[in-house]
Amino acid sequence: MQVAIAAICAIYESTQMLPGLPITGENAGEAGFMVLSGPISLDDEHGESQRALRSAGRRYGMEVRLINHTPDPEITVAVAARRCYSSLGSEEVTSGLSPEDVKKLIDTIVKAGHLSPTEHASFTFAIEGVSRSLSHQLVRHRIASYSQQSQRYVGESGFECVVPPTIARNREALDLFEKQIDGIRETYSKLSEIVPKEDARYILPNACETKLIMTMNCRSLYNFFERRLCNRAQWEIRRLAREMLECVREVAPGLFSWIGSPCEMHGYCPEGKMSCGKIKSNGIQRGEV
Repeated sequence: MQVAIAAICAIYESTQMLPGLPITGENAGEAGFMVLSGPISLDDEHGESQRALRSAGRRYGMEVRLINHTPDPEITVAVAARRCYSSLGSEEVTSGLSPEDVKKLIDTIVKAGHLSPTEHASFTFAIEGVSRSLSHQLVRHRIASYSQQSQRYVGESGFECVVPPTIARNREALDLFEKQIDGIRETYSKLSEIVPKEDARYILPNACETKLIMTMNCRSLYNFFERRLCNRAQWEIRRLAREMLECVREVAPGLFSWIGSPCEMHGYCPEGKMSCGKIKSNGIQRGEV
């Protein structure tokens, strides 16, 4: 275990952090998570540490894949936008759009805030290596479809867990964390021999790793990204938002090139007194009237 911790620290010190994120406060925590759970490849020097982490039952990486989406999502949105402003019949309105026309139509509706045409494009993600703590936050985004690995039907003996970076970098905290997790694993295994899994699961922690399939339309993704790319968002779901944004930008850059945190898009912070200080606040905290 000492070898694993030492290697983690070495990787943390030598890994470049994301641009625009100073290693302070919450961002320091996210930087640590990037090292512990990011899609990075370890060279042979750290192979032993990787094995130690896996054998300790810690989840090593968040994995996000875009597994399906509306064919030609940008064209689909452009056709829907064109429908709103044209008297053409269905056959004509869906044909003859050049790439320049598509870009112009998308730019027009985005600048006007007329985003209902973007609801016609949907994106489906396969997500794993995230905690139940994250999934509890994720389902608050209600205009979406979720299919999550069931703890009622899938046994969790020897479950993997996501370790927060502040705990992973602190030896005392990590020892306490692992001791508690080991005890929960043992108790769960004993309980599941006595009672159904659906009842034994009540002892499982928020740190327990989960897997899910999620589908959102483009407009819902706009809302998700605006809320979860903010520095005030919890570090794990902020990382998920960045991974998802990378995925959709690859297939629909015209729809997502302008998306970012509220301060990046609007030039001010809506968090009021809770602002991270990256940009001047508008003085009104989200939710205030």
